[in-house]
Amino acid sequence: MGRERAGARLDGMNPVIRNRVASVLVAGATAGALLAGGATSAVASTPPSESPSLSDFSDCPDLPTGVDPAKWRCEVFVSEGRFKLGAVDVPAMAPMVITNAEGPLPDGSRGQVFGALRATPTPVPDAPAPFRGSLRLQPEYAGYADFYGDGVHRGALDLKFRLIHPLLDSDCTIGSDADPVKFRMIQDGSTEWVSKNPPVLKFKAHDTAFAAPGAHGCGPLTHLVDQRLGLPAATGDNEISLNASYTFRTYDKLPARS
Repeated sequence: MGRERAGARLDGMNPVIRNRVASVLVAGATAGALLAGGATSAVASTPPSESPSLSDFSDCPDLPTGVDPAKWRCEVFVSEGRFKLGAVDVPAMAPMVITNAEGPLPDGSRGQVFGALRATPTPVPDAPAPFRGSLRLQPEYAGYADFYGDGVHRGALDLKFRLIHPLLDSDCTIGSDADPVKFRMIQDGSTEWVSKNPPVLKFKAHDTAFAAPGAHGCGPLTHLVDQRLGLPAATGDNEISLNASYTFRTYDKLPARS
């Protein structure tokens, strides 16, 4: 990026924001290091699998006290698809791997325990200035999941989306644990059995009825992020569509943990 073009982009910005953006643009090498190293540290709490696999049960959570392991199963989902949050349109999101457990509680009611969500950052194509070219988006678990479905409703999942870019603070996200993106998935068509042994099933699902919150934790650029990324975005301006595969195994059949 030439200095004249960079300077032209900064004209008219709030002085605090202009100084912040200018300092990062001038320090090109530092910005590159932030993108490569800072982004990794920002998402280290949920490191991605090297290759998303339906055979990896390492994230199966511990069971509640007093339940029967033979009646509880660990489920592993691998899903990929399209996300649109306001002006952020990602047509091919990197795969997400979600692990959870479900089964009957001692009183007979249905129980669930969330295991983990793992995903790699996905580049955002056509991101608006000043984020164009190197903005990445990473989904993270935001504290609520319900994977019991009824054949139409495929479950619920609250997420936040980490925004990774040299200009942004490491805690910058769309949504937060307290103000998440609330997906309530609707299944498209029927579930397909791909394999019986091991059990592998496939389905498609979508949601177009959710709102997208504004940015959180982005420091002095929070208002700019909201403005350029079209956030917050009301119901009807957002979309998720997923292709998912999943498998399961009862806890009495899982490998012994070391």
